[in-house]
Amino acid sequence: MPAPRSFRRQSLITFVLACILCVGFYQFFFSSSGNDLPSGTAKAKDTASNVLSPPSLPFRKSKSNTPAQAPPVVHYHLNNLTTSRTPIDNQETVLILTPLVKFYQEYWDNLLKLNYPHELISLGYIIPKTKEGNAAYAALQAQVTKTQSGPKNKRFASVTILRQDTESPLQSQSEAERHKMENQKVRRAAMAKARNSLLFTTMGPMTSWVLWMDADIVETPPTLIQDLAAYDVPIIAPNVFQRFYNTDTKSQDIRPYDYNNWIDSPTAKEMGAKMGKDDILLEGYAEMATYRSLMAKMYDASADPTAKVQLDGVGGATLLVKAEVHRDGAMFPAFPFYHLIETEGFAKMAARLNWKSYGLPNYLVYHDNE
Repeated sequence: MPAPRSFRRQSLITFVLACILCVGFYQFFFSSSGNDLPSGTAKAKDTASNVLSPPSLPFRKSKSNTPAQAPPVVHYHLNNLTTSRTPIDNQETVLILTPLVKFYQEYWDNLLKLNYPHELISLGYIIPKTKEGNAAYAALQAQVTKTQSGPKNKRFASVTILRQDTESPLQSQSEAERHKMENQKVRRAAMAKARNSLLFTTMGPMTSWVLWMDADIVETPPTLIQDLAAYDVPIIAPNVFQRFYNTDTKSQDIRPYDYNNWIDSPTAKEMGAKMGKDDILLEGYAEMATYRSLMAKMYDASADPTAKVQLDGVGGATLLVKAEVHRDGAMFPAFPFYHLIETEGFAKMAARLNWKSYGLPNYLVYHDNE
């Protein structure tokens, strides 16, 4: 007996509604829409409509009294995020992070000379709430305002400035005071906390690379990012040197500066085995001779400038890190980690996560000479 016409019509309507519902679910979960960001590319002009989402774009408060829109649901396909030898071709975003206590104009001028597309670069700073930090903040803010209102090709995708509530453990930030052996544990523990706060606050789901650069790095090749990324390794550090006037030769000269890039030694391992759990190994001090192989001492002007070596410890003066290394959990321990702390502890933690660190003995960047 044939079904009544009204029943057939009702069945047809139910079927159509079910199809529409299925298509809606498919679109929501699988399709690429305007809020579905597969690869990490973002236009510099984009801003977040809500403070909560998306986290990789700058948010500007609305001056109107209209209610804020609800934060959108944004999909990020991290499997499609690349970190390659050709980062410009793949439009890979770079996050440059700098803990800042004193502002160096040469640092900012050098930053502007980097020829990696600025629309793919975001900047992040953390500054202590001290008298010196306030002066650094004012100087940085002036340069940021000038740059971000200047030519579009010089503007950065975003700039984030954090103020640090914790007080500096040192009374002075002079180079001599910073490098006293007795100050190292508390100083570097504070630095580790600052680095972690800066990293976890600013790294978004579209970040491919993180470039750590200290505020007193005043000279690098303009192609720094491309040069380091071309090695396609998880962590890589150039050799940090210093320009100075050599009174013996009566001429300008260079000398090694960063001794935290090293290859471990049996002596250092034996020293660590005898230490208490809260003791740390330090590099570059005669009172604690570790006999590690220091990358700072490996520089050879006549050797292959592209040569790389595998490292066990790294410094943070200039350090390029694939963002996935940090996402895997490699951070900067503010506590003794295998008797290492801060950046050297980071290299050890990354190694425990099966990420290797490398250095370029003959590729130089320059630290300010106080």
